[in-house]
Amino acid sequence: MFPLSRRLMRQPALACAALSAALLSPAALAQRALDAEVVGQFASPIQVVAPAGDRERVFVVEQDGIVRVIENGVVLPTPFLDITSRTNEFLEQGLLGLAFHPDYASNGWIFVHYTNLNGNTRLDRYTVDANDPNVIDINSRVNLLKVNQPYINHNGGMLAFGADGYLYLGLGDGGSAGDPGNRAQDGQTLLGKMLRLDVSTNPYSIPADNPFVNDPNTLDEIWSVGLRNPWRFSFDRANGDLWIGDVGQNELEEVDYETAGDGGLNYGWRIMEGSDCFNPSSGCNQTGLVLPIHEYTHGGSPFRCSITGGYVYRGESMATMHGRYFFADYCSGQVWSFRRTANGQVADFTEHTSDLGMSGSIASFGEDAAGELYVCMLEGTVYRIVPQGLRLASEGLAAGSTAELEISGATPNGTGYLVYSMAGLGATPVPQLGVICDLAAPQLLTAAPIDSQGQGTVTGFVPGRAAGATLWGQVLQAGGVSNVLVQRVD
Repeated sequence: MFPLSRRLMRQPALACAALSAALLSPAALAQRALDAEVVGQFASPIQVVAPAGDRERVFVVEQDGIVRVIENGVVLPTPFLDITSRTNEFLEQGLLGLAFHPDYASNGWIFVHYTNLNGNTRLDRYTVDANDPNVIDINSRVNLLKVNQPYINHNGGMLAFGADGYLYLGLGDGGSAGDPGNRAQDGQTLLGKMLRLDVSTNPYSIPADNPFVNDPNTLDEIWSVGLRNPWRFSFDRANGDLWIGDVGQNELEEVDYETAGDGGLNYGWRIMEGSDCFNPSSGCNQTGLVLPIHEYTHGGSPFRCSITGGYVYRGESMATMHGRYFFADYCSGQVWSFRRTANGQVADFTEHTSDLGMSGSIASFGEDAAGELYVCMLEGTVYRIVPQGLRLASEGLAAGSTAELEISGATPNGTGYLVYSMAGLGATPVPQLGVICDLAAPQLLTAAPIDSQGQGTVTGFVPGRAAGATLWGQVLQAGGVSNVLVQRVD
């Protein structure tokens, strides 16, 4: 995958001449099966998150008010944060979201979105302990925002920083059913909205380019309106586009899409539920409303009832999955993904439920610093989505240091052919093995021996001149190919 040494390059292996063919677009790549790997058991986990650049830790948010640290695969005994004295886990209440500041490495700030003991929304900032990076200084709390909630449900709860450095906060319509106060369309309340805040000041300031600044009919904090309960939203880390899973009322669950920076949108609730009129039930005025990019109906078998929004995959371990938006249904446990085409259409829609084989109520997806995806089951299990079968993995590539690539799931006592590309994805037939390599202009690195357990290791030195390069790698065997690993050399 990188020029480990000339010695390895001279090892007997496939003739490189076999690795050539007309390149195809990434959309033509074969769909690879996924698997779900258990990360651990927790109390009502509702989010997995990590600070930018931290490849050793992920943080699991528990709805009861605890945040746990997983460091190098081990759950630490001491909580990162404990606000159980400030919140109660009940139905849709509790600790609902956490976000690390983009400059967390220097300022140590985290932000938490929760309901207090009276059921009202709070946004607080905390600072990490100066003497322990795995513990928050509980006395550092600063309250930034208070929003009263008229009912116990539809609190939203997600918060995340956009590529613009501002904090986005999703709030539901205040609860009950049918949005009785029409709050989602009322610009004088923050309920049923997406907010955008500059939290570099205390408590916060309004970004000058927020879409409703100086509009007397709409509060300045508001970024978009017309949301029922945006339980989970996320930003595509490749381009900053916003994806929202908005929970429906009786019939339709929806995925909303927003191009980066395109604020001031109205997603329609309660005028519409998805693409259908809701209030009024027919003949509604759709002028200026944004329809979902995708929707699905309640009911069926398994029974579907509530969308759990997810992420566009941009991780390192499955490059052929890049650009796919993953989401799920809380009740049925079904997991789907699709790509958005250049003209805004849904393409290559795929269900992954049977491959993943997970069990439980899908409360949330999560993302680590490398962009790998996690799934939280409210009953307690946290999974990581990984490639199924033949697998290539690496902890990272650093120029001027030794790197190790691990092969697993291979045919025992055979040979794995490790190929790499600096051109990206493609489709290259390898007739000797009866497979199609998923790389453009692949080059053979080495033939790796596979042991009786189907595992192999390639170790070598990454030269300093490779710094900044992006490399794609794949393992080939007779009749099988691995995931495509993509990594940037640090």
